[in-house]
Amino acid sequence: MSDAIAQFDKAKYFSLETFRKTGTGVRTPVWFARDPASSDTLTRFYVYTLPDSGKVKRIRNDPKVRIAPCNMRGDVRGAWVDAQSRLCSGDEVEKGQSLLIQKYGLAKRIGDFFSGLRGRTQCVVAIEVG
Repeated sequence: MSDAIAQFDKAKYFSLETFRKTGTGVRTPVWFARDPASSDTLTRFYVYTLPDSGKVKRIRNDPKVRIAPCNMRGDVRGAWVDAQSRLCSGDEVEKGQSLLIQKYGLAKRIGDFFSGLRGRTQCVVAIEVG
């Protein structure tokens, strides 16, 4: 595993930078989970968000993203890594959600419960480095 990927091992958040049509980057701190099935040549992370969020709209327009470990306020704590993103569907949504629940446990489950009460759905995004 490269140092660029190893820096995420102990991080609770990463800053996800998506890009507007103008090329301007928008950074958002997000929870993430690394796919243990990732290989030496491709590392996959999963994040979740609302399907109508700005980051989803920007990813639909341009799948190129950058990620860096950060704190909950978005203060970057490591090096930026270029990556590609895509919206997940089918079984991969369940896989991503399961990995996020494994990592964040009760806090994720409570958040999901209250999101459900509000009628909010979630979109899972795969972030691939490699």
